[in-house]
Order: sequence, then C-alpha cells, then structure tokens
Amino acid sequence: MLLKDYETGDFFDEMFTADGNVRPHYRRVAEEFGDITREEYRNKQAAVELSFMRGGVTFTVYNDSQGTERIFPFDCVPRVIPVEEWEVLEKGLIQRITALNLFLHDIYHEQKILKDKVIPAHYVLSAKHFRREFMNFSVPKNIYAHICGTDLIRDKGGSYLVLEDNLRCPSGASYMLENRSALKRAFPDIFSAGVRPVEGYPQALLKGMQHVAPANFAGDDHPNVVLLTPGVYNSAYFEHAFLARQMGIPIVEGRDLVVRDFKVYMRTTAGLVRVDVIYRRIDDDFIDPSVFRPDSILGVPGLVNAARAGNVCLANSIGTGVADDKVMYYFVPKIIKYYLGEDPILNNVDTFLASEASDKSYILDNLAKLVVKSANEAGGYGMLMGPWAAQEEIEEFRKNIIANPRNFIAQPPISLSRHPTWCEEGFEGRHIDLRPYILYGEKITVTPGGLTRVALRKGSLVVNSSQGGGSKDTWVLHNKA
Repeated sequence: MLLKDYETGDFFDEMFTADGNVRPHYRRVAEEFGDITREEYRNKQAAVELSFMRGGVTFTVYNDSQGTERIFPFDCVPRVIPVEEWEVLEKGLIQRITALNLFLHDIYHEQKILKDKVIPAHYVLSAKHFRREFMNFSVPKNIYAHICGTDLIRDKGGSYLVLEDNLRCPSGASYMLENRSALKRAFPDIFSAGVRPVEGYPQALLKGMQHVAPANFAGDDHPNVVLLTPGVYNSAYFEHAFLARQMGIPIVEGRDLVVRDFKVYMRTTAGLVRVDVIYRRIDDDFIDPSVFRPDSILGVPGLVNAARAGNVCLANSIGTGVADDKVMYYFVPKIIKYYLGEDPILNNVDTFLASEASDKSYILDNLAKLVVKSANEAGGYGMLMGPWAAQEEIEEFRKNIIANPRNFIAQPPISLSRHPTWCEEGFEGRHIDLRPYILYGEKITVTPGGLTRVALRKGSLVVNSSQGGGSKDTWVLHNKA
C-alpha cells in the first residue's frame, strides 16, 4: 500500500483532506495506486518513459551541461478535478479570454480604456509587446488570441487563483495529449471512472484556425492552414511537429513561405500553394524581417503586409503579447469590469507594481519575502524567489528594479497545492499548477483538463520543465463523485 504512509504536510493536498481521508473524486485513483506494489509501479513508470523516448516526447533546455534534449518527465498519478469545480473554472476562463480580446481590440483602435483612465496609458504604450505597427488594423472576426493557456494555482485554502495568462504562443498542449495516451496504456482500467476526453483538441484547434480564414480563401473545400515553426532547434519543436501531424496540416519554416502580391504561398514540389491561415509559433520580433528585427532568418519578408491586406490570418495575432505583460496582469480584474460589467470569477494573486512609488518602496523593503517577476519573461526565467534566494541574487534584483521599475512586479509566495507524486521509493507531496487550454473560434471552448505541471524537486514551487518540472495527466470527471 504505497499511499499508506503519505503525508499531506501543511498544504492543501489535492487527493487527501488534512485528516488523511481520500477526497470523494479521488476514490477510484486511490484504490488503483493504493494496491499497487513498488515493483509494479516502477515497471509501469519505466514503460511510460521508454514510450516517451521512442516517441520523441521531449523538450529542450538551453545552456545546460547535461545536454539539451530531455524526455518530458511524467508522473503516473493523475490529477482529478470534480465537475462542479470545473464548471466554475470554465466560466472564469471564458470570461477572462473574452475580456482580454476586447481589451486588445480597444488598445489597437479607440483606446477607450486608456482615455477613461482605467489603466494609465504609459503602461500600455511602454509595453515591450505593444505593436504600434498594428494600430487601426482589424483582425479577422476581431479575434486576437485564438489559443490561450492560462496558468492556475490553488492556495493553502484550496481556492483557485490565476497566476498568469499566456496569449502569444502558449505551449504544452502536446504533452496534455501524450500524457493521456501514456496513462491509458499504463493503467487502462482506471478510466472507467468517467473521465472527459481531451483527444478532440487538435481538431478543435484546426476548426478554430479555419474559422478565421480570409473570405477569399484559396482551398477548394476548406482554408489552407500551416504551422510556422522556428525549426528543429526550438525548445518546443516536438510540440510543433506533433500538433501539425494531429491536425493534418503542413509544418513549415520561414524559408518554406514566400509572399507574392500580398498573398502568402508555400513552396512545394508541385509549385506554389496559397496559404490562408498561419498557426505561428514564432514571436513577433522574428516573424517578418522587413517590419521587425531585420536580422531574423526565421520569418517571412512581406508577411505583415499580406496580413494587413486581409489575405492571410495569423494565430495568435501579432500584438497579443501586450496582454501577456505581467504588469497588464495586475489590471485584468479592472479590464473584466470595464468591458463586461462583471466581477472576476477567478481572482488574481495579490500583486505589487514596482513602477508605483508606494509599491516600489514596499518591494525593496521586502525582497527577501516576495516573489519578483520580470514583466516579459517566461518559462520560470527572470524570477526572484525571495525566501529561498541568496543575498547576492536579492541585491542584483534590487539594482535591476531601481534601474527599470516598469519591468518588475512582485507577489507574496503562494503555498501551491500539492499532489502525491512518485519519488524513487514512494509517494511524496509535490507542488503543482494547472494550464487549461482555451480556444477562441466560432465559440469559446475550454479543453476539459489541461496540463498539470509538477515541481519534481522537493520543496520547489517552480513547475516549469526548463526548471526541473514534470507533468501529470489531468482528469475532469463527467459526473459528481
């Protein structure tokens, strides 16, 4: 009974209550993993890792002495979300992406939210990813963020909080799908619990892409969609290739595309083929060297002009990164209230802005107690974990905050919820978060589950794969437990 000696600690545990009882929606999982022997579990875990190796389920870590290519760590104990919890999450995520799309349309057109002083204009206009080149440019169907991966955590009381929004090129959906396949192979019997499927994600994504195609699309029956990747050396290339294969669309690099007469074409052995929609996994800066970085060899010269002419749609749209800015995150509750007239269903983590004088003083006085984040970094980089940081690191951040306060926010550390996770000799609690995937097409849908990321290092709160994190399959149940 591997779960017999499991300790919840002084945290909110997803599977067990504080007094050690199994939560009702975890009973089937507890039965399966409670009866398994240590050797049986190791064999199943090894089989999953071997299948990931053979399938190339990997990610890339740069600047690491142990090499760049890694199997994405997977823990076999699934995270289970009861239907009543999921219904609240789903409504909150739909509310959030709806408001953020209205915000993006507004700041690239009338800028009413700035004129009404709901958000100080300088925060938007100074944002790294605010693209003046796209002022007064209307995107197809007024959809800016077609795919969003919003990171959620649970605090010590079990309440869900939004940690950040990812509206540029959110990654991880491929691991969500591979995790489900791996767990079905390793533990086929436990899916009798009535778990909602995630396998429809690629086709839902493709349908969303086709929805925003130009009215004069080139395909005979349906628009031509391609996935634009930076190439095989990108950290998420496995995902790019996987999703393109699952969607049944070509994967292309910038050199495979050419612009003629404000239209985009793909080079093929049969000649040029018109492209209608580009699911792009390249950041704005590199996507068109004639508009953004002239030294980029990843993008397509003339692509922006083709988009402006209405002959191709980019998903997500150029300029969505301004809503990814962690300073903008601070204002999302006001954004929801302004555009929708509603209170947020999902709350933010308490946040301090270093560019506000009173907040800045508080941050500098309490660096050793706070988590400090750079406004435009991702993947766990550019972050100070104050309570666990060395003094030299704290002082380095102090200098950076003083020099460029606009680039930093701070938050109190949150004791992320924990989940039973296999750790060599048995199950121990490890901190987790959740990244659901929201698709904005003809309607807004939330894939039932998402990617649960787990901090595999003991005591760590950083779940990012680049920082030693792994993942779990995420179940949303059909019915109440």
